[in-house]
Amino acid sequence: MSDESRPFRTAAVIPAAGRGVRLGPGAPKALRALSGTPMLIHAVRAMAASRAVSLVVVVAPPDGATEVKNLLAEHALPDRTDFLVVPGGESRQESVKLGLDALPPGFDIVLVHDAARPLVPVDTVDAVIEAVRDGAPAVVPALPLADTVKQVEPRSDGGPESVVATPERARLRAVQTPQGFDHATLVRAHETVTGSVTDDAGMVEQLGLTVVVVPGHEEAFKVTRPLDLVLAEAVLARRRANDGF
Repeated sequence: MSDESRPFRTAAVIPAAGRGVRLGPGAPKALRALSGTPMLIHAVRAMAASRAVSLVVVVAPPDGATEVKNLLAEHALPDRTDFLVVPGGESRQESVKLGLDALPPGFDIVLVHDAARPLVPVDTVDAVIEAVRDGAPAVVPALPLADTVKQVEPRSDGGPESVVATPERARLRAVQTPQGFDHATLVRAHETVTGSVTDDAGMVEQLGLTVVVVPGHEEAFKVTRPLDLVLAEAVLARRRANDGF
């Protein structure tokens, strides 16, 4: 089969090794319950909802791989999708690299998705995959900003901070996940970029490659603080009422 006719194979890597201290004490953020189901399971189902995704790799806390494997076994997941759990590292960047290393051969596209974004719609996932299929080395879903953003001079003493610039809001986007990548490009980024980054697309930027933006979705927000849990519960309640989700 020629490269032109061979179907693209897509895997999703979900780093879920963080503790999520901003949500308070207790279980790691990814294992917090949302409508009675751990956020991680919602995130895994969101990736598996795309028929293009044939493998989901969950990167668990270093000492929690067995717990996460049991969790996946306890919840109904699509039969068409394979699942793999690997122990994570000390940082998100290290955990994503461990997830990449665990991928079997033959995957062309890799999604990296935050476990703390459990409600991303499948249309957003598919849009990211399609943009990579069309030739983009890296793709991020993103939304325009509703608020004006100020660049400030940080202070370590907690005092008032001075504004140093007001970026043009029309040129700014709030980036979400899943972020999608050509597999070889993402591997090269993780092998090449050693500095601290906040997302994988930023690593590809440091390679000098173009990152493409596709429309994100308001329901793909990140559950970081207790108020976000309240909003997520409301979204799920609306889905159940409207769609029987």
